[in-house]
Amino acid sequence: MEFTIKTGSPAKLKTGLLVLGAFADGRLPALSAAADGAAEGRLATLIKRGDLDEKAGASVLVHDLPGVPAERVLLVSLGKHDEFGDKAFRDALAAAAKAISGGPAKDAVVALADIELPGRDAAWRLQQATRMLADGAYRFDVLKSDKKAKKERGAKKLSLLVSCELGAELDTAAMQGHAIAAGMALAKDLGNLPGNICTPTHLAETAEALGKQYKFEVEVLEREDMEKLGMGSFLSVARGSHQPPKFIVMQYKGGKAKAKPVVLVGKGITFDTGGISLKPAAEMDEMKFDMCGAASVLGTFKAVAQMGLPINLVGLVPTTENMPGGGATKPGDVVTSMSGQTIEVLNTDAEGRLILCDALTYAERFKPECVIDIATLTGACVVALGKIPSGLLANDDELAAEILRRGTESGDRAWQLPLWDEYQELLKSNFADMGNIGGRYAGTITAACFLSRFTKDYKWAHLDIAGTAWVSGDAKGATGRPVPLLSAFLIGRALGAAG
Repeated sequence: MEFTIKTGSPAKLKTGLLVLGAFADGRLPALSAAADGAAEGRLATLIKRGDLDEKAGASVLVHDLPGVPAERVLLVSLGKHDEFGDKAFRDALAAAAKAISGGPAKDAVVALADIELPGRDAAWRLQQATRMLADGAYRFDVLKSDKKAKKERGAKKLSLLVSCELGAELDTAAMQGHAIAAGMALAKDLGNLPGNICTPTHLAETAEALGKQYKFEVEVLEREDMEKLGMGSFLSVARGSHQPPKFIVMQYKGGKAKAKPVVLVGKGITFDTGGISLKPAAEMDEMKFDMCGAASVLGTFKAVAQMGLPINLVGLVPTTENMPGGGATKPGDVVTSMSGQTIEVLNTDAEGRLILCDALTYAERFKPECVIDIATLTGACVVALGKIPSGLLANDDELAAEILRRGTESGDRAWQLPLWDEYQELLKSNFADMGNIGGRYAGTITAACFLSRFTKDYKWAHLDIAGTAWVSGDAKGATGRPVPLLSAFLIGRALGAAG
């Protein structure tokens, strides 16, 4: 989708679809009021007679509005004026994105980013609008044989209408929003691909292609390399699979030569059967999404490179299948991690932490500013938090607060859970330094406690995205989260605005 920012009166713009906002009490933002004036109050009348629902995101489509050259006008509810905030703004944008992507108009003008929002400047509103509208155009149909069966719909050109003076800041904001949406699209594509296509090798090839396109370093370590490094925990998960494991190392060097990098670590289980601790058959197809942590790291790298952020960034992706083959690790087996710590594998379906712990040890060599791992790690996180925020645990309060703030800013929120020493007791093993599970209770916390034992030399945060990486049901598919959160975090770090 092609994006532009323009100024002018909506009453003079010829377009296939004009998107305007209106408050539940009939108040019209400036650009909507201008269109209403040209239409001799038709929009105000429509609202007054109850054609537009009060709930933010509700909409009504008006054809051939008198005095307005647009073929169609979509009037979107902003909810109650006194309650207008980030959520209502995003609900309105979501409604616009749906109409634009599914409608017959080939071009559209959206005036929502011009609406004043408490605590949010024009640049923030433009970035959000660009990202959400671009994301709304996402389609995944590469595996369908009849691509012409459904007539192609949706706008190809989109203009964001503002009344403020145009400048470099607004151009940058729109560019950032578009780049983040592109990163989300890559993360979605990888997550939506089935396990027979999106293998560890496919992830490695995707990383190499990204590195070639955006000129950053990519190294792919093979099984033999990992054996030499002593990654016994990671390799224990790969034993049951015919697919060779890969360890992907990406380095984007956009910052100063001596500046410490931020390290992102993404869980890359391309299909998770549970191993010998086999999962139930119901909904096992969704275990292709168990590499969404890895997908988010790749998507974030694409966004960062496309934005050209002045930051040093390292991406580590341990990737393998978890299969119940003849050589698979058995419950009760003891393995030795790269750190030298031994692990009793009490449940082979708690495999994500087994591959992540070696990657977290490997991260030490980069002397990182901080490390963030992203993983579809525990069903317990979904039980605790549902599918709205990602779970957050960290060994540094300032880092956690920064991530929470960037989550609120981006709309890709997280919620912090405790990482208290008392929970470490649950990982005791009679036969090794630790077990890989901690029992029935506090599963998300004990999983993070396990990982924390490999992160003592740097600031570290863990994002459990088991509830946010994909949706089920009729809308089944990857969400692209937490690419927006990670991108906002890195933009802030790049601008030196972490404090």
